[in-house]
Amino acid sequence: MRHAEAVQIRRVDEDDWQTVRDVRLRALRESSDAFGSSLAREERFAESHWRMRLRTSTTWVALDGSGEPRGLVSLVQEPGSPEDDRHVVSLWVAPEVRRQGIGWSLLDAAVRGGADQDAATVSLWVVDDNASAVDLYVRAGFTRTGERQVLPRDPDRTEERYVRHTAPGGLAG
Repeated sequence: MRHAEAVQIRRVDEDDWQTVRDVRLRALRESSDAFGSSLAREERFAESHWRMRLRTSTTWVALDGSGEPRGLVSLVQEPGSPEDDRHVVSLWVAPEVRRQGIGWSLLDAAVRGGADQDAATVSLWVVDDNASAVDLYVRAGFTRTGERQVLPRDPDRTEERYVRHTAPGGLAG
């Protein structure tokens, strides 16, 4: 956790689109199997797309002491989900700083952001074979729902929905 204390979790807006783009593209390069999108697809996005993405989601970046981005998470209202649920997307931490509390801090920001938006729950989908992500989410208070779906971009893999309540007692800390 020593680096997590030196890392600042900062909510960003559309004027931070270049930082978000750079972190997201790095995430897709280094952890392509963990996301529902692809590097080739997102490399084609114009500035207007990145700005729109930041207008329609709540996003945080993790910045180290020198201001270098080390992680990212976004929170969205997922189509078809309950009105009082917010959905975690794009969680990623740079490989060189993993297992130092940054993922936990980003998730905590997302859960608190959901509570600030009057969401009763925060949910996410995780691919079955991503054991390190499952471990992080469970330790951060997310529980399995049993809801499963085929991964849209790879029908040979499945993912499960996890949920965490934002009510008092459900927040970390």
